[in-house]
Amino acid sequence: MTKKNIKLILATLEDLYGGEQCGLDFKTPFELLIATILSAQCTDVRVNIVTNELFKTYDTPKAILSLGEAGLVGKIKTCGLANTKAKNIILTCEQLLTNFNGVVPATMEELITLPGVGRKTANVVLSNAFGVPAIAVDTHVFRVSKRIGLASGKTVLEVEKELMKNIPKEKWSMAHHWLIWHGRKCCTARNPNCVNCALLKRCNYGTQNF
Repeated sequence: MTKKNIKLILATLEDLYGGEQCGLDFKTPFELLIATILSAQCTDVRVNIVTNELFKTYDTPKAILSLGEAGLVGKIKTCGLANTKAKNIILTCEQLLTNFNGVVPATMEELITLPGVGRKTANVVLSNAFGVPAIAVDTHVFRVSKRIGLASGKTVLEVEKELMKNIPKEKWSMAHHWLIWHGRKCCTARNPNCVNCALLKRCNYGTQNF
């Protein structure tokens, strides 16, 4: 894909979704970290419903630990995978207190040492809580970027590296949101709405199938 085409694609996405932000509600880096862990295989809407209640009382590592693992499971069970998520969140809270004085670290290297935190979660936190340019490759970003032709990698890491190369650094964080929202509103996993897509003539998938 040419640089010119990439530039036009990004401009179109910005026109469509330039006002969109992170779909998770949060007030602090810690709240975003926990919300992002909860968002695995769960919608942002559901996570926001759960965290709106959870964070009223339990919005710090110490407060979360006071619940205990079983108590936390009861609070987050509607997010799915509650047992695994609760275990990781409890361990993460312990490590935040032990290793980082209760403060969420602001580097990739430190964030990925926390249980349940991979590159995607770390990038979400870095980008949205700390303003660090980053591209978090979730299922939407992975699918949409490959369909369009912005990336071709077979793994999340490969796609992340390709997107970082093809998208100007100052647009990384914004483009992450644009691709997510395009995946939600148009380029859905099943039956993408290609005929009504503003990118149809510039998208690899679209030009090959329509």
